[in-house]
Amino acid sequence: MNHFINFKDFSPDYLEGIIDQALAIKHHPAQYATALDGKIMYMLFQKTSTRTALSFALGIKALGGGYLIQNWEDSNFAVGEIPDEARYVSSQVDIIMARLKTNQDLILMAKYATVPVINGCCNMYHPSQAIADLVTIKELFGSLQIKLLYIGVRNNVLNSLMESLPQLGGELFAAAPVINEPSIDKDLYETAAKTGRFHDIGGGNPMISEVQKLIKEVDVVYTDTWIDMEFTNDPVFAGLKEERVKKMLPFQVNNELLKGSKALVLHDMPIHAGYEISRETVEANIKNILQQADNRKYAAQSILLSLLK
Repeated sequence: MNHFINFKDFSPDYLEGIIDQALAIKHHPAQYATALDGKIMYMLFQKTSTRTALSFALGIKALGGGYLIQNWEDSNFAVGEIPDEARYVSSQVDIIMARLKTNQDLILMAKYATVPVINGCCNMYHPSQAIADLVTIKELFGSLQIKLLYIGVRNNVLNSLMESLPQLGGELFAAAPVINEPSIDKDLYETAAKTGRFHDIGGGNPMISEVQKLIKEVDVVYTDTWIDMEFTNDPVFAGLKEERVKKMLPFQVNNELLKGSKALVLHDMPIHAGYEISRETVEANIKNILQQADNRKYAAQSILLSLLK
């Protein structure tokens, strides 16, 4: 039984198969309309969500299956122990999609679950987002052999891009200042670096001049929020948020930074215009950003099929 916690146990061929299958589902939905007839998914959310909730819920319905959705605080996961709850839930459904705060809790859930567990996002990885990103890139460019510049903090999205794009022939550049306690998987980082297709600009201390030069050479510029979503509106986090914004503001993706670049801009949403990206840059690239968000559904469907068929 496979779980979908990160990409470490999956070959490049397997990942590319999921990407190609997602595109096939998108273009030929009728052929997959009964692929998961009778299958039931349990979704558990400890973190806020829009795209993950919609993509998996609508995705499994379009494949003929059904779903149940629960917030962590409304479930007995909040008051009981994960091993017991995971074993019970597994006895009632065919698959679990959990969006939890810590990777340790996801690993524990997967250890005791008797059905596949999908990581819907945790502090270390965001695999379903990365699949949607790769689907979008292949759809836009016809290939994954492109150059992508990630500008942002060192987080779960960067981890999942690091463990996928370089293995699939793309080149990943990270302009990611070390301003937070980075949730970077060191083994994954070293593996990506060995491919020769991952480049940590400035070794975690990039100069804005380096970014301005590189941005003219890449195909895609990708940015993400500077603040973890559960802390965005938390007053306890206000001081650290202000400090982080001040340090990151020179790296805002805006028309000035993009001057002379033909790169497409992607953002995994939610967007905080005026922070990691300017509103005018959002509007200039909204078609591709929404395409990227829409592809979350097809990525989710392909992941579900890969685990349940």
